Amino acid sequence: MGSTVLSLRIDGELLDRLRQHAAKRGMSVQDYVVRTLIRDDFDERFKAAVDETERFYGPEGTAGVGAEEIT
Repeated sequence: MGSTVLSLRIDGELLDRLRQHAAKRGMSVQDYVVRTLIRDDFDERFKAAVDETERFYGPEGTAGVGAEEIT
């Protein structure tokens, strides 16, 4: 897997906050931002998978099972 450059123009105040958050975790700003994006992407994909599962099985996981069979 290759890498690509992404250049951002951000406010100095935001960069300072990013530096502080990254420093707390012993990370560079670049690594902190990338990990944050990866985490957010995972969260979105996980939610989409849960939503798809609920559409298939129903919110209670009871697709194809009558209410009398659940007890």
